[in-house]
Amino acid sequence: QQRSEKNKEMKEKDPLTPPSARKVSLPFPCHPSLQVKKPSDKQKRATQIQAWWRGTLVRRTLLHAALCASIIQRWWRQVQAQLLEARRRAALEAYTRQKWAAVRLQSWFRMWRVRLRYLRLLQATRIIQLYWRYHNCHTTGFFQGRYELTANQLELELEIFLGSQICRITECIPFPIKH
Repeated sequence: QQRSEKNKEMKEKDPLTPPSARKVSLPFPCHPSLQVKKPSDKQKRATQIQAWWRGTLVRRTLLHAALCASIIQRWWRQVQAQLLEARRRAALEAYTRQKWAAVRLQSWFRMWRVRLRYLRLLQATRIIQLYWRYHNCHTTGFFQGRYELTANQLELELEIFLGSQICRITECIPFPIKH
């Protein structure tokens, strides 16, 4: 009971409580006609103006808060979009590097395989040429030589190959001198 009386006293002393909500206490609380006082038209209009002004302030505050929230949300979405774009770019670069490395590795492997095949063919070609030259030299004959021409003689050197036999001819032929 004492608490309820204290709460009533606090409400009556509170400057934010409109005068129409305050109870007027008289020294004679037992008389009912004197306890409740009806607000006048002037007080009603003042209360309405105060309510309108408080509503305007609340709406203005809510609008300001909504605009600030919108600005913060726009900034946050922009930051998230930039982070997403950076992640996408990093993933694309990693994929590109991986793809390039795979292509490079495949290229090196193919190059090594082709070179290995080339070296085998080159070795086989050399073996075939060796046997062919040996066979050709020992089955058919050929000759090679050189000559040197000077003012008064012809120096001739010939090598004739017939199978496994070699015949060398070296000769100097003098020219007749005409007077």
